[in-house]
Amino acid sequence: MTEEELKLSYFKTEPIPASILERMEECRRKGMLVPDETLIKRPSQIAGIREASRINAAVLDEVAGKIHVGMTTQEIDDIVQEFTHAQGAICAPYQFEGFPKSVCTSINNEVCHGIPARHRKLHEGDIINVDATTIYKGYYGDASRMFMIGKCTDARRKLVEETKKCLEIGLEAAKPWNTVGDIGAAISKYARSKGYSVVRELGGHGVGVDFHEDPFVAHEARAHTGMVLVPGMVITIEPMINAGRAGVVIDPYNGWTIYTRDGSDSAQWEHTILITETGNEILSY
Repeated sequence: MTEEELKLSYFKTEPIPASILERMEECRRKGMLVPDETLIKRPSQIAGIREASRINAAVLDEVAGKIHVGMTTQEIDDIVQEFTHAQGAICAPYQFEGFPKSVCTSINNEVCHGIPARHRKLHEGDIINVDATTIYKGYYGDASRMFMIGKCTDARRKLVEETKKCLEIGLEAAKPWNTVGDIGAAISKYARSKGYSVVRELGGHGVGVDFHEDPFVAHEARAHTGMVLVPGMVITIEPMINAGRAGVVIDPYNGWTIYTRDGSDSAQWEHTILITETGNEILSY
């Protein structure tokens, strides 16, 4: 059975509840952007995504137990690759559109997509985002965490802590029948209140049966705009918060790593969540 045939079989054997379809139609009549039914995960799919996310969280736990001053980012990549493969899973970033490593390691002014390297060591006072995505039996789990290496400055510690708060605020807004814009509006309001800026070019996304699915989840947005959040959708929320201005640039040499344009520090936290009928469930614990 092909992947497309498998997907269609879920839709036939695990239909969307009539109450949800009726509510979706109400939203559609009001002119709201409603997800395609293929974006609403069925119970069997959710079970697979939940297991992939469990392994993905364990990968980051493994990194958390070993990360230290003086280690290289390649050593982090080695830990991620070895642990993931030991679980019978796959590192999704490896060779995705040519990305050369198994995990993203972004330090200080690197916003995201930092490439592990044997020459890149962690120094006292660094902050680093480790972003891992795991494929298990065809399903995806995606999350990232910040790590403070040794003793950090108060400014870096605050940035890391407040960025995590931005994620938590985004989670609070990710309620059924809200919109993706409500998530971005809540995050950006809080970030600005603390004197930070929000990266606009990158954001969260649908996930689960593919690495990146609709909808795009902007972390700076207007409330009540964008796609409606329907129970059964699986998305990531992953605010990238800059200590300085919001502008970013891409590394002209490797074509992957995103830096803050002004050289200021940046932080990011990420969870994969399931939209439920009463709120959301964090899958990436």
